[in-house]
Amino acid sequence: MFSKACEYAIKAGVFIATETQKGNRCSLKTIAAEIDSPEAFTAKILQQLSRNNLIVSTIGSHGGFEMDARKAKANKLSTIVELFDGNGIYKGCGLGLKHCSEVKPCPMHDHFKKIREELREMLENTTVYDLSRKIENGNGFLKR
Repeated sequence: MFSKACEYAIKAGVFIATETQKGNRCSLKTIAAEIDSPEAFTAKILQQLSRNNLIVSTIGSHGGFEMDARKAKANKLSTIVELFDGNGIYKGCGLGLKHCSEVKPCPMHDHFKKIREELREMLENTTVYDLSRKIENGNGFLKR
C-alpha cells in the first residue's frame, strides 16, 4: 500500500519516538537494524524526516536522532505518508485504472472509495506517539 520509503519512515519515526521516551538518542546504524532497512536508504529517509522537522538530528560523538513526546504527539501518520508518497493513496483506483471517477467508475469504485476515506481518517487521527505507546506496552512490533 505504501512505498518502502514511507514504510521505513513510519517505522523509523515510531522507533525514534519510543527510544526518546526512554531517554535514548538513536544512531543511524541502530535505527536501520531495528526497522530492518538498508543503512544508506535509512540515512536518506532520516534526512528527509529531519529536514521537515519531524525528527531532530544532533551531530557529534553523542549525536543521533530523537523525537520528544510533544513532537511525537503532533506528528500524524498522514504527514509522513504525504511527505513520502504524496496524496495519491487517497485518489487511486482499486483496480489501478488511470481514469476512474464518479462519472466513469470501475466495478470496485464505491467500495474502494469508502476504504480510502477510512484510511485517510485513520492516518489523520493516528500519531507517531500512538504507535510508540503500542511498542512500549508490548502491543506492537516493528519487525518480526
